[in-house]
Amino acid sequence: MRDIPAGARIAVLGAVVGAVACALPLLRPGVPWAAVALLAGLYALCEWPPRCPVLAGRVSVPIASGSFFPVLLAAAFLLPPAAAALVAVPGALIAYVEEEPRHVRRIWRAAQLAIAASAAAGAHVLLGGREALGGRGAGAPDFPYALLPAGATALVFCLVLTVLDGLILATAERRPPRTAWRGLLLRSLAPHCVHGLAGLMMAVLWRSRFGPPAALFVLLPMYISCWVFAQYQRERAAHQATIRALVQAVDIKDRYTRGHSERVGRASEMIARELGMEEGRLEVIRFAGILHDVGKLGVPTRVLRKDGPLTPEERAVIELHPEYGHEMVRGIGFLGEARAAILHHHERLDGSGYPYGLAGGQIPEAARVVAVADAFDAMTSTRSYRRARPVAAAVTELERCAGAQFDPRMVGGLVRALSRYGWHVEVTADEPGAGGARGNVPPSRPVGTPAAPVGAPVPEPGPLPDPRPSNAQGA
Repeated sequence: MRDIPAGARIAVLGAVVGAVACALPLLRPGVPWAAVALLAGLYALCEWPPRCPVLAGRVSVPIASGSFFPVLLAAAFLLPPAAAALVAVPGALIAYVEEEPRHVRRIWRAAQLAIAASAAAGAHVLLGGREALGGRGAGAPDFPYALLPAGATALVFCLVLTVLDGLILATAERRPPRTAWRGLLLRSLAPHCVHGLAGLMMAVLWRSRFGPPAALFVLLPMYISCWVFAQYQRERAAHQATIRALVQAVDIKDRYTRGHSERVGRASEMIARELGMEEGRLEVIRFAGILHDVGKLGVPTRVLRKDGPLTPEERAVIELHPEYGHEMVRGIGFLGEARAAILHHHERLDGSGYPYGLAGGQIPEAARVVAVADAFDAMTSTRSYRRARPVAAAVTELERCAGAQFDPRMVGGLVRALSRYGWHVEVTADEPGAGGARGNVPPSRPVGTPAAPVGAPVPEPGPLPDPRPSNAQGA
C-alpha cells in the first residue's frame, strides 16, 4: 500500500466502507441465503477459470472482469439490495488480476461491484421490477413494462461503475478530472445494456416453474461471448508481440539509440492523453511512437553506425527511413493511423521537413504528436556523442521551435503532461560519456561552419537549417 498514492488509498478505503454499509441489512432476518449462495457461487465459478492451474491457458476464457455481469444483474433483479451486494464479493476476490498490487485491485473491485449491485437492486425495487418479473405465484412476466425497471437497473449499475472507475483513475493514475471520466460511460453503456437483457432472461427463468436450473442456460451465450473476447485478447497479444519484435530488431541494428523507441511511445501516449484523445486512439498513438524508426531496418548498418558526420549522400539515405518504415508496416491493419505517423513524423509545420515537405494541417495529427515526443526524448537522452539536456532545457527548445517545426498544441500537451507526471531521463548509449561521435545521429554542422579540431569537445547541438536539425529533431 505504500506505493499507492494517498488519494487512491482513501478511495479504496471509502469504497470498502461503502460496500460494508450496503451489506449491513443482511444482519436482519429473512435473507434468501440459498439464492445468495447459489448466485455468488455461480459468479465466482465464472471468474475462477483464468486462475485455475489446470484450465488457465487451455480454455478460451476472458482474463478481464465484466464478461459475467449478467449474473450480478440477475442478482439485482432477484434479491434485496444488500444480498445483491454480497453476490459480487467472492467472485471479485478470486478473479484474475494481471497488474500489481493484485490484492488491492481485487479488494477495490469487490467493493466497487458490491456498491454497484446494491444500487442497481435498489433502483429495480423502487420501480416495481420485482412484481413485473412475475413467477412464483405472481403470474406471467409483465412485458414490455418489465424492460423499463430492467433498463434502469442496468443504467444505474453502469453509472456507479463509471463513477468509481473514473475516481480510481483520477486518484491512482493522477489523471486530470476533465479526462478521467471522458468516454467511460459511452464505452460501457451498450455492453451493460446487453448484460442487463441477459440478466433479465436469467431472472425470468429463475422465477419460472422450471426454477434456477433453467436460468443457467442463459450462460451458454455468455460463454460464447467470452470465447470471442478471449480470441480478441489473443489477437491483441499477437499484435503486441509483432511490435516488440520490430522494436528489438531496430534496437539491435542501431544500438546507440536503444530504448529510444519505447520512450517515444510513452511520451506520445502522454501527449495524446493530455489532448483528450479517445482511449481507442491512445494505443495506436503509442504504437506510432514505438515504431516511428522501424524504417532504419532498411538503412545500411554502416551508415547507422558511422563514426563522424554524415555525407550529403548518407544523409539522403537516412532521410528515406520514414518511407522504408511505411512500406514495412503498410500491410499491418491494426496500426491504423500509426502508419501515417511513421511516414510523416519528420515533416515540419513550415513545410521544410521530409519526406514530402507537408506543412501545417497537411501533416497527420498522429505524426505531429510523435514528432514532439521523438525530439524531446532525443534531447533528454545521453548519447555517445553528447550529454543529455535537462528536461527544462529541452522544453524551452521545443517551445522555441513551436509554430515553425512543431505543432504548438502538441508541445503544450507535453509540457502539461511533464508537469503532472515528470520524466525519467535515461541513458541510451552503450557507454555513457564515451568520447567521440559515434552512431547514426551525430549533429551535422551547418553549411560553412569549419570542422572542430581533432580532440576538441563535442559542443551541445544547436539549430540547423536542414530538415533534420539535431537539437530538436529525433534520431
